[in-house]
Amino acid sequence: MYKLLVLLFLVMSAPVYGASIVATVGGTPITDTDITARTKLMSRQGNISANNRNVALQNIIDDSVKLNYATNFNAIPTDADVDKELKRMNMTDLSASERDMARRAIRAEIAWQIVVARTVLPMVDVSDDDIAREKQSLAQERGLPLEMTIVRLVNVPDEVASKLTRPKSCDAAVEMAEKLGGAPQRFTAMQYELAPDVRSRVAGMGTLVWSKPDDGTIYLVCSSKKTAEYGKLDDIIKQNATYKQAMFMADQQLKQLRRRAVVVINDNRYKL
Repeated sequence: MYKLLVLLFLVMSAPVYGASIVATVGGTPITDTDITARTKLMSRQGNISANNRNVALQNIIDDSVKLNYATNFNAIPTDADVDKELKRMNMTDLSASERDMARRAIRAEIAWQIVVARTVLPMVDVSDDDIAREKQSLAQERGLPLEMTIVRLVNVPDEVASKLTRPKSCDAAVEMAEKLGGAPQRFTAMQYELAPDVRSRVAGMGTLVWSKPDDGTIYLVCSSKKTAEYGKLDDIIKQNATYKQAMFMADQQLKQLRRRAVVVINDNRYKL
């Protein structure tokens, strides 16, 4: 009997790690079990870092902040909307704790997107310069729907490169390179089909201008022809630029809301 009482005492007095309250946000507890569920959810989404549990805690806090703020705009999504998104993300096979955490994360994110659409997007004003910068970035990173005719020279000695002058035409460029002893390569391709290193060199280049030598390679863009897809490009780029600005502004707003939130950390293993 004595041994049984001792065993019961040890079991009852042992720390319950999985249910310990790590932090509170607005008085709502966040347990270690919550954080474990969130790290598993992050892992399923491919979000893994050396500081996973701290990131998970911050995400849970952000969920509370977003949902609390969204109530001011009647922007909390329905259970049906949340479950629809859960199914779309192929997360229907989660454990009970993971499912609860996923539903909360999804609800918070949908609510936040609604708030951003109502309050932040109307304030965004994208300028022509913003569109031009976004187009240039897109041209270098992924390429535009432009049909480009390009002349490429490889293994060009410095003394030969210095003799290249601006040609009057693509044919003249090829002839000039041949007279200087080169073997020019002339090809036509969509800008987004070019290899990344080639695309980054020719994106934004003017026509009939030799590029500066890089590892002995020189390019010249003969012509750029807009395709049918290009007509929709400005609208798409404007939407992307608007979205980027809105997300930046929303992130700044979220930082302010975090600072105003009443967050108490009870476990010194966690830092924000």
